[in-house]
Amino acid sequence: MSIIEAVTYLALVAATVYKYTAGGERGVEVLGPIHGVLFLVFAAMLLASHRDLGWPVWRAFMAMVIGSLPFGGFWVERRWLAPLARSG
Repeated sequence: MSIIEAVTYLALVAATVYKYTAGGERGVEVLGPIHGVLFLVFAAMLLASHRDLGWPVWRAFMAMVIGSLPFGGFWVERRWLAPLARSG
């Protein structure tokens, strides 16, 4: 889910740049709500599964904060989630 959230974030950033350089509003209108919902799903999944991951609540919260930054979802996946998948 972190990768999907990160991809939609980057698509939204690209749509925003296009909006302000070429005047195309439609990309932001479509991608904004999609990304918003997917971020909420990402956050809910982190909170729901932080114990299964062996994480304290603060780490799930930090993953949400990092995930709200461009490329942050990729970082969370690579640094925190992928090692768990390899070890488990």
